Amino acid sequence: MAYSLTLGTLSFLLAVIWGDPLIYLLKKYRIGKVIRIEGPQRHQTKLGTPTMGGLMIILPVVTITVALNVANLWGMTLIGRSVLVPLFAAITYGALGAIDDWEGVRGPRRGLGLRAWQKMAGQLLLATAIALVLMWKLDIHSIAIPTIRNKIDLSYLYLPIAIFVIVGSSNAVNLTDGLDGLAGSLASLSFSAYGIIAFLQGQVWLAAFCFTVVGAIMAFLWFNAYPADLFMGDLGSLSLGATLGVVALMTGQWAILPIIAFPFVAEVLSVMIQVAYFKATGGKRVFKMSPLHHHFELLGWEETQVTQRFWLIGTLCAMLGVALALL
Repeated sequence: MAYSLTLGTLSFLLAVIWGDPLIYLLKKYRIGKVIRIEGPQRHQTKLGTPTMGGLMIILPVVTITVALNVANLWGMTLIGRSVLVPLFAAITYGALGAIDDWEGVRGPRRGLGLRAWQKMAGQLLLATAIALVLMWKLDIHSIAIPTIRNKIDLSYLYLPIAIFVIVGSSNAVNLTDGLDGLAGSLASLSFSAYGIIAFLQGQVWLAAFCFTVVGAIMAFLWFNAYPADLFMGDLGSLSLGATLGVVALMTGQWAILPIIAFPFVAEVLSVMIQVAYFKATGGKRVFKMSPLHHHFELLGWEETQVTQRFWLIGTLCAMLGVALALL
């Protein structure tokens, strides 16, 4: 665990030192957030805030993980090759998110980004490739259920489930990324929880990877705290969500992911409920606005209150998830 926490600290330092230069470059090339008209009016003040800040998270994680794997070639065994799978998820989903961000900021679909079917097709394709690697290369195809001692082998049923977990997790974090510090703080809690679970399972290298991600997220939050100087964009949210799903699958404890990441799940459910009820009733709404964090904003909560209260709930859920993993 000392090794994992040290990597997390190193990741924070590598990320935070280039935060200001990154913000400067994003401003210079006018890669700023476009605020949608239908969002809360108070968000109009965020117009032009640099986005694609997920680079601050991904690059340190890639640098550290690749460097440690290179060291393995010299017989140092500093990190396991299995972490290349979540690293692949971080890079590829980050690339997909970067394309979406660029299209939304500077492309022909300014303010919109990629079409929904394009983004979903890319997510499904990447998730399928990752699920196949997990099953055939890492021999992971089971589920751990609290209170049941042995994991349950799912055989080929594992593939569609793994794809659903990765895509669902990616979209959940993406939908939650709407307030300063919200998605990042919740993601850091989820990765911390799974880092602890991986360590308790003896997956030292996976635990090290999780805390490397946590350190990079904390560096990003330094600049994303209210009022934010930088947004992670889809580059960051899609990447973090997919990577979280992969980490959960690698521990086998993905059944408790909805508990550990409950605020993310609540955000997704709020959108699904809102859309379904709107269509069924011909225009009526359950929430004042979805995703859920906007509903509380329109109830009169300050943005910082929403973020802090979601973070408190996320902390309790992460604690409960780790406890369930020990049963």
